[in-house]
Amino acid sequence: MKIVITGACAVSARNVLRSLKMSEKFKDATFIGWDMCSILYEVYAKDFDKLYKVPGVKDPQYPKVIQEILEKEQPDAVMVLPEVEVLYWAKHPFDVPHMTPTAEFCEMAISKRKLFNLLKGTGLVPLSEDLSREDALDDNYKLPLDFPMWVRDASAGTASGKGSFKANNITELRAWVMINTGIDNFQISEFCPGGNYGVFCLFEHGKLLKCAIAERLEYIMAKVAVSGITGNTSKGRFLNDESIKKQALDTIERVCLATGSKMHGVVVVDMKADANGVAKVTEINIRYVAYNCLLASAGFNFAESHLLTVLGRSNELSPEVEMQFPKNNMWLRDVDAVPVYVEDYKDLNVGDCVEK
Repeated sequence: MKIVITGACAVSARNVLRSLKMSEKFKDATFIGWDMCSILYEVYAKDFDKLYKVPGVKDPQYPKVIQEILEKEQPDAVMVLPEVEVLYWAKHPFDVPHMTPTAEFCEMAISKRKLFNLLKGTGLVPLSEDLSREDALDDNYKLPLDFPMWVRDASAGTASGKGSFKANNITELRAWVMINTGIDNFQISEFCPGGNYGVFCLFEHGKLLKCAIAERLEYIMAKVAVSGITGNTSKGRFLNDESIKKQALDTIERVCLATGSKMHGVVVVDMKADANGVAKVTEINIRYVAYNCLLASAGFNFAESHLLTVLGRSNELSPEVEMQFPKNNMWLRDVDAVPVYVEDYKDLNVGDCVEK
């Protein structure tokens, strides 16, 4: 069997690959990646059997190059992972087994502005408004939200906490806007001090097949980011929480209704709990997030379920939608290290010794 994974040089794609190599069903498959190869690590790590350099989806040569690769390799399935590529394939599908949400769903989800405007007043998202660079620096402009507020880049498809910052006053807000010269349109939101969650969902033609909730606790190299959020989680855990799940699924359903869609494919709903502990949706990712292989390590191989569904083999999935995770589970990631899943985590005291 031959499987293509797109966006192959990104951390999330490498972790999908790691998950599939952990699968008894797919561990012996031939894995082909393609990417713009701006991140060189994977080019020389050679985790894929083959890796093609391709143009970005905005390049007029993209469809020609992709079609040539597909004709040459004749893959059994393509796992389309980067958000801009998911959107492209949703609009311009190639004749090969793959899964994406509808183009209308993708257009709504990939835009923080459109998503928040749709959900305004529902209680599902934090209070939020758009903020242009000009307004932020205008002494006569009255901000619609109180401090502290969360500021971030409002552009479609942004990741890794780009432009994110907790502003405690107008001086900090303006300084942040001035520093981030590459961002013209910001989003400001009520600051949510509670838990930080990612809700993984796999759908097939409107039916929820698999769901898992992760809580992000710490970030890799958090000290280098003013916000403390770098987009790559170093410490987290898996949860079973019906209220968080309900909020995420309600959000997906509302976007589906607004776009006339049946949810199909993978989404990860990011959420942050407000001062009252209520999880609010901050974005819908039409892609995997970086730590996805930890689910496979925990015994819930999300990427395997995804690929089986792409191949038309969802009848082979185990019947449970969710896995019941141990209460004390913990997962850990670090630079240049294989992620580690700990089923029964305990804090160490001074003098404690851990043996093999």
